[in-house]
Amino acid sequence: MKTRNTITRRTLGKATLGAATLLGAPLPLRFAHAQAPANLKVGLLLPTSGLQAQIGQACRKGADVANEVFADVKMPVSLDIVNYDTETKPDVARTQAEKAIDAGCHVLVGAFDSGQTIAIAQVCEQRGIPLIVNIAAAPQITEQGYKWVVRNFPTAPMLITGALALHKEIFKASGKTPKTAVMMSVNDTFGTSMINGIKALFPKLDMPYEIVETISYDPAAKDLSVEVGKAKATKADLLLPVSRLNDAKLLVQEMVKQRWEPMGVLNPGAPGLYEQDFLKTMGKYSDFLISNVPWLDPKIAMTQALEKRHAAKYPNDQLDLNGGFTFEGMLIAAQAWMAAKSTKPDALMDALRKLKIDQHVMVGGPIQFDAKGQNVNIKAAAVENFKRKPTVVMPLDSAAAPLVFPMPGWNDKRRT
Repeated sequence: MKTRNTITRRTLGKATLGAATLLGAPLPLRFAHAQAPANLKVGLLLPTSGLQAQIGQACRKGADVANEVFADVKMPVSLDIVNYDTETKPDVARTQAEKAIDAGCHVLVGAFDSGQTIAIAQVCEQRGIPLIVNIAAAPQITEQGYKWVVRNFPTAPMLITGALALHKEIFKASGKTPKTAVMMSVNDTFGTSMINGIKALFPKLDMPYEIVETISYDPAAKDLSVEVGKAKATKADLLLPVSRLNDAKLLVQEMVKQRWEPMGVLNPGAPGLYEQDFLKTMGKYSDFLISNVPWLDPKIAMTQALEKRHAAKYPNDQLDLNGGFTFEGMLIAAQAWMAAKSTKPDALMDALRKLKIDQHVMVGGPIQFDAKGQNVNIKAAAVENFKRKPTVVMPLDSAAAPLVFPMPGWNDKRRT
Protein backbone atom coordinates (compact mmCIF):
# COMPACT_ATOMS: atom_id res chain seq x y z
CA MET A 1 0.00 0.00 0.00
CA LYS A 2 1.38 3.38 -0.99
CA THR A 3 1.48 6.17 1.60
CA ARG A 4 1.47 9.85 0.74
CA ASN A 5 2.81 12.82 2.66
CA THR A 6 1.30 16.30 2.52
CA ILE A 7 3.64 18.94 1.13
CA THR A 8 3.25 22.70 1.00
CA ARG A 9 3.91 24.97 -1.95
CA ARG A 10 7.06 26.16 -0.23
CA THR A 11 8.45 22.65 0.26
CA LEU A 12 7.40 21.67 -3.25
CA GLY A 13 9.32 24.63 -4.66
CA LYS A 14 12.38 23.67 -2.64
CA ALA A 15 12.13 20.05 -3.79
CA THR A 16 11.84 21.09 -7.41
CA LEU A 17 14.79 23.47 -7.15
CA GLY A 18 16.80 20.71 -5.52
CA ALA A 19 15.80 18.32 -8.28
CA ALA A 20 17.07 20.71 -10.93
CA THR A 21 20.43 20.83 -9.19
CA LEU A 22 20.57 17.07 -8.79
CA LEU A 23 19.69 16.35 -12.40
CA GLY A 24 22.53 18.53 -13.60
CA ALA A 25 25.08 16.73 -11.44
CA PRO A 26 27.10 13.68 -12.54
CA LEU A 27 26.00 10.21 -11.46
CA PRO A 28 26.36 8.66 -9.03
CA LEU A 29 25.49 11.64 -6.84
CA ARG A 30 27.65 12.08 -3.76
CA PHE A 31 25.10 13.49 -1.35
CA ALA A 32 21.86 12.33 0.18
CA HIS A 33 18.53 13.94 -0.54
CA ALA A 34 15.15 13.10 0.90
CA GLN A 35 12.78 11.71 -1.70
CA ALA A 36 9.65 13.81 -2.20
CA PRO A 37 6.33 12.32 -3.33
CA ALA A 38 5.19 13.69 -6.66
CA ASN A 39 1.45 13.11 -6.60
CA LEU A 40 1.79 12.37 -10.35
CA LYS A 41 -0.47 9.54 -11.43
CA VAL A 42 0.78 7.74 -14.55
CA GLY A 43 -1.36 5.33 -16.57
CA LEU A 44 0.84 2.67 -18.17
CA LEU A 45 -0.92 1.00 -21.11
CA LEU A 46 0.68 -2.18 -22.45
CA PRO A 47 -0.37 -5.48 -24.11
CA THR A 48 0.14 -7.73 -21.09
CA SER A 49 -2.25 -10.36 -22.46
CA GLY A 50 -2.94 -11.57 -25.98
CA LEU A 51 -0.44 -12.11 -28.79
CA GLN A 52 2.12 -9.58 -27.53
CA ALA A 53 1.74 -10.40 -23.82
CA GLN A 54 5.33 -11.41 -23.12
CA ILE A 55 6.74 -8.25 -24.64
CA GLY A 56 4.19 -6.10 -22.82
CA GLN A 57 5.13 -7.77 -19.54
CA ALA A 58 8.83 -7.15 -20.25
CA CYS A 59 8.03 -3.48 -20.83
CA ARG A 60 6.11 -3.21 -17.57
CA LYS A 61 9.00 -4.56 -15.52
CA GLY A 62 11.07 -1.55 -16.51
CA ALA A 63 8.40 0.69 -15.00
CA ASP A 64 7.98 -1.50 -11.92
CA VAL A 65 11.43 -0.54 -10.63
CA ALA A 66 11.38 3.10 -11.74
CA ASN A 67 10.73 4.63 -8.31
CA GLU A 68 13.54 2.57 -6.77
CA VAL A 69 15.97 3.74 -9.46
CA PHE A 70 14.88 7.36 -8.93
CA ALA A 71 15.71 6.93 -5.24
CA ASP A 72 19.07 5.38 -6.08
CA VAL A 73 20.07 8.37 -8.23
CA LYS A 74 18.64 10.84 -5.68
CA MET A 75 15.74 12.11 -7.78
CA PRO A 76 13.15 13.52 -5.34
CA VAL A 77 10.09 12.13 -7.08
CA SER A 78 7.76 9.15 -6.73
CA LEU A 79 5.21 8.17 -9.37
CA ASP A 80 1.88 6.49 -8.77
CA ILE A 81 1.98 4.02 -11.70
CA VAL A 82 -1.30 2.30 -12.60
CA ASN A 83 -1.20 -0.58 -15.12
CA TYR A 84 -3.79 -1.06 -17.85
CA ASP A 85 -3.87 -4.10 -20.18
CA THR A 86 -4.59 -3.34 -23.85
CA GLU A 87 -4.95 -7.08 -24.61
CA THR A 88 -3.01 -6.56 -27.89
CA LYS A 89 -6.12 -4.92 -29.40
CA PRO A 90 -6.35 -1.29 -30.62
CA ASP A 91 -10.04 -1.04 -29.65
CA VAL A 92 -9.24 -2.20 -26.11
CA ALA A 93 -6.31 0.21 -25.99
CA ARG A 94 -8.72 3.05 -26.75
CA THR A 95 -11.14 1.92 -24.03
CA GLN A 96 -8.35 1.51 -21.48
CA ALA A 97 -6.99 4.98 -22.27
CA GLU A 98 -10.43 6.44 -21.55
CA LYS A 99 -10.59 4.43 -18.33
CA ALA A 100 -7.15 5.66 -17.21
CA ILE A 101 -8.05 9.29 -17.84
CA ASP A 102 -11.39 8.91 -16.06
CA ALA A 103 -9.50 7.41 -13.10
CA GLY A 104 -7.46 10.60 -12.79
CA CYS A 105 -4.19 9.71 -14.53
CA HIS A 106 -2.28 12.89 -15.31
CA VAL A 107 -0.06 11.30 -18.00
CA LEU A 108 -0.34 8.14 -20.10
CA VAL A 109 2.66 6.04 -21.20
CA GLY A 110 2.55 3.26 -23.82
CA ALA A 111 1.91 1.12 -25.69
CA PHE A 112 4.69 -0.83 -27.53
CA ASP A 113 2.52 -1.59 -30.58
CA SER A 114 1.96 1.13 -33.19
CA GLY A 115 -1.69 0.34 -33.87
CA GLN A 116 -2.58 0.40 -30.17
CA THR A 117 -0.51 3.54 -29.63
CA ILE A 118 -2.33 5.38 -32.43
CA ALA A 119 -5.66 4.53 -30.80
CA ILE A 120 -4.42 5.88 -27.45
CA ALA A 121 -2.99 9.02 -29.08
CA GLN A 122 -6.39 9.81 -30.55
CA VAL A 123 -7.98 9.59 -27.10
CA CYS A 124 -5.29 11.77 -25.53
CA GLU A 125 -5.76 14.34 -28.28
CA GLN A 126 -9.51 14.43 -27.68
CA ARG A 127 -9.20 14.60 -23.89
CA GLY A 128 -6.17 16.91 -23.66
CA ILE A 129 -3.93 14.52 -21.68
CA PRO A 130 -0.19 14.03 -22.41
CA LEU A 131 0.91 10.73 -23.94
CA ILE A 132 4.54 9.62 -23.71
CA VAL A 133 5.21 6.89 -26.29
CA ASN A 134 7.65 4.34 -24.90
CA ILE A 135 7.87 2.11 -28.00
CA ALA A 136 6.06 2.39 -31.36
CA ALA A 137 7.65 3.19 -34.72
CA ALA A 138 4.84 4.05 -37.15
CA PRO A 139 5.68 7.52 -38.55
CA GLN A 140 2.09 8.77 -38.41
CA ILE A 141 2.20 8.90 -34.61
CA THR A 142 4.25 12.10 -34.83
CA GLU A 143 3.16 13.15 -38.32
CA GLN A 144 -0.53 13.74 -37.59
CA GLY A 145 0.04 17.12 -35.92
CA TYR A 146 -0.96 15.85 -32.48
CA LYS A 147 -0.46 18.40 -29.70
CA TRP A 148 -0.50 16.00 -26.77
CA VAL A 149 2.00 13.32 -27.86
CA VAL A 150 5.76 12.92 -27.48
CA ARG A 151 7.67 9.84 -28.60
CA ASN A 152 10.92 8.56 -27.12
CA PHE A 153 11.45 5.87 -29.76
CA PRO A 154 12.72 5.99 -33.36
CA THR A 155 10.29 6.21 -36.25
CA ALA A 156 10.39 3.40 -38.79
CA PRO A 157 12.58 5.51 -41.15
CA MET A 158 14.96 6.27 -38.26
CA LEU A 159 15.15 2.56 -37.37
CA ILE A 160 15.78 1.61 -40.99
CA THR A 161 18.43 4.26 -41.62
CA GLY A 162 20.31 3.37 -38.43
CA ALA A 163 20.05 -0.37 -39.08
CA LEU A 164 21.21 -0.25 -42.69
CA ALA A 165 24.14 1.98 -41.76
CA LEU A 166 25.14 -0.70 -39.24
CA HIS A 167 24.82 -3.36 -41.94
CA LYS A 168 27.58 -1.58 -43.85
CA GLU A 169 29.73 -1.47 -40.71
CA ILE A 170 29.20 -5.19 -40.18
CA PHE A 171 30.28 -5.99 -43.73
CA LYS A 172 33.31 -3.70 -43.44
CA ALA A 173 34.42 -5.20 -40.13
CA SER A 174 33.95 -8.80 -41.30
CA GLY A 175 35.30 -8.39 -44.81
CA LYS A 176 32.24 -10.25 -46.13
CA THR A 177 29.66 -8.46 -48.26
CA PRO A 178 26.40 -10.11 -49.37
CA LYS A 179 24.96 -9.41 -52.81
CA THR A 180 21.28 -10.26 -52.29
CA ALA A 181 18.69 -10.23 -49.51
CA VAL A 182 15.09 -11.28 -48.96
CA MET A 183 12.83 -9.44 -46.53
CA MET A 184 10.15 -11.25 -44.53
CA SER A 185 7.71 -9.04 -42.63
CA VAL A 186 4.60 -9.08 -40.52
CA ASN A 187 1.75 -7.21 -42.23
CA ASP A 188 0.52 -5.21 -39.21
CA THR A 189 0.86 -1.42 -38.77
CA PHE A 190 4.51 -1.65 -37.75
CA GLY A 191 5.47 -4.13 -40.46
CA THR A 192 3.74 -2.13 -43.17
CA SER A 193 5.52 1.03 -42.03
CA MET A 194 8.86 -0.78 -42.15
CA ILE A 195 8.24 -2.25 -45.62
CA ASN A 196 7.19 1.13 -47.00
CA GLY A 197 10.12 2.83 -45.30
CA ILE A 198 12.66 0.37 -46.68
CA LYS A 199 11.23 0.66 -50.17
CA ALA A 200 11.51 4.45 -49.97
CA LEU A 201 14.92 4.68 -48.30
CA PHE A 202 16.83 1.73 -49.73
CA PRO A 203 17.61 3.32 -53.12
CA LYS A 204 19.04 6.39 -51.37
CA LEU A 205 21.39 4.56 -49.00
CA ASP A 206 23.80 3.00 -51.52
CA MET A 207 23.49 -0.48 -50.04
CA PRO A 208 25.84 -3.18 -51.41
CA TYR A 209 23.09 -5.79 -51.68
CA GLU A 210 19.82 -6.00 -53.59
CA ILE A 211 16.49 -6.95 -51.98
CA VAL A 212 15.25 -9.59 -54.40
CA GLU A 213 11.87 -10.26 -52.79
CA THR A 214 9.60 -9.08 -49.94
CA ILE A 215 7.34 -11.68 -48.31
CA SER A 216 4.66 -10.54 -45.84
CA TYR A 217 2.52 -12.62 -43.48
CA ASP A 218 0.04 -12.33 -40.61
CA PRO A 219 1.74 -11.85 -37.19
CA ALA A 220 -0.73 -14.43 -35.79
CA ALA A 221 0.35 -17.07 -38.32
CA LYS A 222 0.80 -20.57 -36.91
CA ASP A 223 2.94 -21.90 -39.77
CA LEU A 224 5.52 -20.16 -41.96
CA SER A 225 6.71 -23.18 -43.95
CA VAL A 226 5.46 -21.83 -47.28
CA GLU A 227 6.90 -18.37 -46.67
CA VAL A 228 10.31 -19.71 -45.61
CA GLY A 229 10.34 -22.08 -48.59
CA LYS A 230 9.67 -19.16 -50.87
CA ALA A 231 12.45 -17.12 -49.24
CA LYS A 232 14.91 -20.01 -49.46
CA ALA A 233 14.13 -20.42 -53.15
CA THR A 234 15.46 -16.92 -53.84
CA LYS A 235 18.94 -18.15 -52.77
CA ALA A 236 19.46 -14.76 -51.13
CA ASP A 237 22.61 -14.21 -49.05
CA LEU A 238 20.76 -12.38 -46.28
CA LEU A 239 17.45 -12.62 -44.47
CA LEU A 240 16.00 -9.32 -43.22
CA PRO A 241 13.17 -10.23 -40.81
CA VAL A 242 10.66 -7.61 -39.64
CA SER A 243 9.14 -9.79 -36.98
CA ARG A 244 7.42 -9.95 -33.62
CA LEU A 245 8.16 -12.56 -30.94
CA ASN A 246 5.98 -15.54 -31.84
CA ASP A 247 6.50 -15.37 -35.60
CA ALA A 248 10.27 -14.95 -35.09
CA LYS A 249 10.28 -18.34 -33.38
CA LEU A 250 8.28 -19.93 -36.18
CA LEU A 251 10.57 -18.34 -38.75
CA VAL A 252 13.83 -19.68 -37.31
CA GLN A 253 12.34 -23.09 -36.50
CA GLU A 254 11.33 -23.42 -40.14
CA MET A 255 14.75 -22.22 -41.36
CA VAL A 256 16.41 -24.98 -39.32
CA LYS A 257 13.87 -27.55 -40.52
CA GLN A 258 14.39 -26.59 -44.16
CA ARG A 259 18.18 -26.32 -43.67
CA TRP A 260 18.28 -22.79 -44.99
CA GLU A 261 21.58 -21.24 -43.94
CA PRO A 262 22.00 -17.75 -45.40
CA MET A 263 25.12 -15.69 -44.76
CA GLY A 264 23.31 -13.88 -41.98
CA VAL A 265 20.02 -12.95 -40.35
CA LEU A 266 20.08 -9.19 -39.78
CA ASN A 267 16.88 -7.53 -38.72
CA PRO A 268 16.49 -3.94 -39.97
CA GLY A 269 15.18 -2.48 -36.71
CA ALA A 270 12.53 -4.95 -35.45
CA PRO A 271 11.79 -6.89 -32.25
CA GLY A 272 11.70 -10.67 -31.95
CA LEU A 273 15.25 -11.95 -32.18
CA TYR A 274 16.47 -10.51 -28.85
CA GLU A 275 13.38 -11.34 -26.75
CA GLN A 276 13.96 -13.56 -23.73
CA ASP A 277 11.33 -16.12 -24.73
CA PHE A 278 12.82 -16.34 -28.22
CA LEU A 279 16.27 -17.04 -26.75
CA LYS A 280 14.95 -19.67 -24.35
CA THR A 281 12.79 -21.41 -26.92
CA MET A 282 15.32 -21.44 -29.76
CA GLY A 283 18.36 -22.31 -27.65
CA LYS A 284 21.53 -22.61 -29.72
CA TYR A 285 19.63 -21.65 -32.85
CA SER A 286 19.12 -18.15 -31.44
CA ASP A 287 22.86 -17.49 -31.41
CA PHE A 288 24.61 -15.33 -34.05
CA LEU A 289 21.36 -13.65 -35.15
CA ILE A 290 21.80 -9.87 -35.22
CA SER A 291 19.27 -7.20 -34.26
CA ASN A 292 19.95 -3.63 -35.37
CA VAL A 293 18.01 -1.73 -32.74
CA PRO A 294 18.35 0.88 -29.98
CA TRP A 295 19.82 -0.63 -26.82
CA LEU A 296 20.78 0.16 -23.24
CA ASP A 297 24.16 1.81 -22.69
CA PRO A 298 25.90 -0.39 -20.09
CA LYS A 299 28.46 2.30 -19.29
CA ILE A 300 25.94 4.80 -17.88
CA ALA A 301 25.42 4.97 -14.09
CA MET A 302 21.64 5.18 -14.40
CA THR A 303 21.65 2.05 -16.60
CA GLN A 304 23.66 0.25 -13.94
CA ALA A 305 21.15 1.30 -11.28
CA LEU A 306 18.28 0.05 -13.47
CA GLU A 307 20.06 -3.25 -14.15
CA LYS A 308 20.66 -3.76 -10.42
CA ARG A 309 17.05 -3.08 -9.43
CA HIS A 310 15.65 -5.15 -12.30
CA ALA A 311 17.89 -8.10 -11.45
CA ALA A 312 16.93 -7.90 -7.78
CA LYS A 313 13.18 -7.87 -8.49
CA TYR A 314 13.18 -10.14 -11.55
CA PRO A 315 16.27 -12.35 -11.24
CA ASN A 316 15.13 -14.73 -13.97
CA ASP A 317 14.14 -12.09 -16.50
CA GLN A 318 16.17 -10.27 -19.13
CA LEU A 319 16.39 -6.47 -19.19
CA ASP A 320 16.37 -5.29 -22.79
CA LEU A 321 15.13 -2.33 -24.80
CA ASN A 322 11.51 -3.07 -23.81
CA GLY A 323 12.19 -2.42 -20.15
CA GLY A 324 14.73 0.29 -20.95
CA PHE A 325 12.41 2.47 -23.03
CA THR A 326 9.50 1.94 -20.62
CA PHE A 327 11.69 3.03 -17.72
CA GLU A 328 12.64 6.10 -19.75
CA GLY A 329 8.93 6.81 -20.24
CA MET A 330 8.65 7.03 -16.45
CA LEU A 331 11.81 9.13 -16.26
CA ILE A 332 10.34 11.59 -18.78
CA ALA A 333 7.07 11.81 -16.83
CA ALA A 334 8.94 12.40 -13.58
CA GLN A 335 11.12 15.12 -15.00
CA ALA A 336 8.14 16.81 -16.64
CA TRP A 337 6.43 16.96 -13.25
CA MET A 338 9.52 18.42 -11.60
CA ALA A 339 9.87 21.03 -14.34
CA ALA A 340 6.15 21.90 -14.42
CA LYS A 341 5.64 22.07 -10.65
CA SER A 342 2.10 21.02 -11.50
CA THR A 343 -0.08 18.09 -12.53
CA LYS A 344 -2.22 20.23 -14.84
CA PRO A 345 -2.21 18.88 -18.42
CA ASP A 346 -1.19 22.16 -20.07
CA ALA A 347 1.72 22.66 -17.68
CA LEU A 348 2.93 19.08 -18.06
CA MET A 349 2.72 19.21 -21.85
CA ASP A 350 4.62 22.49 -21.95
CA ALA A 351 7.31 20.94 -19.74
CA LEU A 352 7.53 17.86 -21.97
CA ARG A 353 8.13 20.01 -25.04
CA LYS A 354 10.99 21.84 -23.31
CA LEU A 355 12.72 18.87 -21.63
CA LYS A 356 16.36 18.04 -22.19
CA ILE A 357 17.42 14.95 -20.26
CA ASP A 358 21.15 14.29 -20.47
CA GLN A 359 21.21 11.37 -18.01
CA HIS A 360 19.16 8.37 -19.14
CA VAL A 361 19.70 4.69 -20.00
CA MET A 362 19.46 4.16 -23.77
CA VAL A 363 22.29 4.72 -26.26
CA GLY A 364 22.13 8.17 -27.81
CA GLY A 365 22.13 11.88 -27.08
CA PRO A 366 19.84 13.83 -24.73
CA ILE A 367 16.14 13.03 -24.58
CA GLN A 368 14.44 16.04 -26.12
CA PHE A 369 11.55 16.46 -28.50
CA ASP A 370 11.31 18.38 -31.77
CA ALA A 371 8.31 20.40 -32.93
CA LYS A 372 6.50 17.17 -33.86
CA GLY A 373 7.14 15.59 -30.46
CA GLN A 374 9.84 13.21 -31.73
CA ASN A 375 13.13 12.46 -29.99
CA VAL A 376 15.63 12.43 -32.87
CA ASN A 377 18.74 11.71 -30.74
CA ILE A 378 18.28 7.93 -30.39
CA LYS A 379 21.00 5.76 -31.94
CA ALA A 380 21.00 2.13 -33.04
CA ALA A 381 23.36 -0.66 -32.05
CA ALA A 382 24.13 -4.05 -33.60
CA VAL A 383 23.15 -6.60 -30.96
CA GLU A 384 24.27 -10.19 -31.65
CA ASN A 385 23.05 -13.17 -29.62
CA PHE A 386 25.86 -15.10 -27.91
CA LYS A 387 25.00 -18.05 -25.65
CA ARG A 388 21.41 -16.81 -25.34
CA LYS A 389 22.39 -13.27 -24.42
CA PRO A 390 21.95 -10.18 -26.66
CA THR A 391 25.35 -8.46 -26.78
CA VAL A 392 26.39 -5.17 -28.36
CA VAL A 393 28.97 -5.72 -31.14
CA MET A 394 28.59 -2.40 -33.01
CA PRO A 395 29.46 0.45 -32.84
CA LEU A 396 32.92 -0.63 -31.80
CA ASP A 397 33.28 1.95 -29.02
CA SER A 398 30.23 0.40 -27.29
CA ALA A 399 30.98 -3.23 -28.14
CA ALA A 400 30.95 -5.81 -25.37
CA ALA A 401 32.08 -8.68 -27.65
CA PRO A 402 33.57 -9.13 -31.14
CA LEU A 403 31.28 -9.53 -34.14
CA VAL A 404 30.74 -12.97 -35.69
CA PHE A 405 29.70 -12.75 -39.35
CA PRO A 406 28.86 -14.69 -41.51
CA MET A 407 26.55 -16.69 -39.28
CA PRO A 408 27.75 -20.24 -38.44
CA GLY A 409 25.55 -23.03 -39.81
CA TRP A 410 22.79 -24.49 -37.67
CA ASN A 411 24.91 -27.54 -36.72
CA ASP A 412 28.21 -25.67 -36.38
CA LYS A 413 30.25 -26.59 -33.27
CA ARG A 414 30.24 -22.92 -32.21
CA ARG A 415 26.59 -23.40 -31.32
CA THR A 416 26.49 -25.03 -27.91
